[in-house]
Amino acid sequence: MAIEARIRELDSRHETLERAIQDEANRPAADELRLRELKRRKLKLKEELEMLKGRVH
Repeated sequence: MAIEARIRELDSRHETLERAIQDEANRPAADELRLRELKRRKLKLKEELEMLKGRVH
């Protein structure tokens, strides 16, 4: 059960990062450094999610 809770938490954080990326990208003067950092964090979460989901199935 703990793995499923962690997956839900990471899914939520992944969605939050996706919204932050979209918000930053839609700004007139988007901060490329911030975008790069947000995308890096999102990718790291995605990798962890895939690993955890593989352990559940």
